Amino acid sequence: MKTKKSARTMKNDFCEEYEKAFPKAVECLEEGFEDSVQFYAFEELDSRKISSTNTLERLNREIRRRSSVVGIFPSTDSYIRLITSYLLEYSEDWQTERCYINASSIKVQKKILFNAA
Repeated sequence: MKTKKSARTMKNDFCEEYEKAFPKAVECLEEGFEDSVQFYAFEELDSRKISSTNTLERLNREIRRRSSVVGIFPSTDSYIRLITSYLLEYSEDWQTERCYINASSIKVQKKILFNAA
């Protein structure tokens, strides 16, 4: 299982190997590394779910699909109405039918975080 420590080790190895060839890329990685591995702090949550952008990518594909069906919108407002109605529907589905992250896991994690503070 990957951990924050192993991710840091991999990052350090990568930076050491490529810092001369790609200094800006290494600098960018080092600046954003801590932000990008925050999901490791949530032990009770499935890190594959919170570290992935698959859900967001799927949502964007569906928005593109729905807007391409219409073709040309008469106004910007009509486009916004279509997308907003889909996002409301999508949000309701996730609140009622789908459970991406278990609510009890979130409660446990909140207890851990608040007790640590």
